[in-house]
Amino acid sequence: MISFIYGEVFEILEDSVVLDVGGMGYQVFAPGNVLASFPRVGEDVRLYTYLNVNLQGGSDVLQLYGFLTRDDLAMFRLCIGVSGIGPKAALGLLGTLPPDQLRFAILAEDVKAISRAPGIGPKTAKKLIVELKDRLSLQEAVDLRAAHAAGESLPAMSAAAADEAVQALVALGYSASDALRAVKKVDASPEEDTEAVLKKALRILTTF
Repeated sequence: MISFIYGEVFEILEDSVVLDVGGMGYQVFAPGNVLASFPRVGEDVRLYTYLNVNLQGGSDVLQLYGFLTRDDLAMFRLCIGVSGIGPKAALGLLGTLPPDQLRFAILAEDVKAISRAPGIGPKTAKKLIVELKDRLSLQEAVDLRAAHAAGESLPAMSAAAADEAVQALVALGYSASDALRAVKKVDASPEEDTEAVLKKALRILTTF
């Protein structure tokens, strides 16, 4: 297995990048949003990779899929683990919804958002949600979202308070998607409890 590949960017294509590694060119497929923010030609980059083996016409075809972070790769692996979703469809998913957004979409059972990805219809989106929802947690999603913030203004509330606030909003009749969106917009400190987060989220919901 090839865990990662490190080399100089030789060429950036529409759906992949070619890396010069010790004089050999490796084509690595990647999501469109990753390629859009990729280092320039001539710069070095490390990609965490997944080696896919396709059987076409009786011969093995090896394809490398690469990601800038281990988290991106982990979500890619989760997606291709769902029956009916291959590497190409998984790239489309992550190109449309980066890992943080995809986690929340799955947890919120947001079929519409997931269906925006190329090659993913409502039926496949529902299958993705059913198979992955129990493998994800809101606490993990909030923690990872904060870790990936990179200077973006995000809630600093505790994951437990966020989780309980979302559940309370759903119990009050709000959709899981709206509840998640509202709680994500709450400006709260780690010391604030669920009740405080809930009150702020309710005020935000009035603006939706």
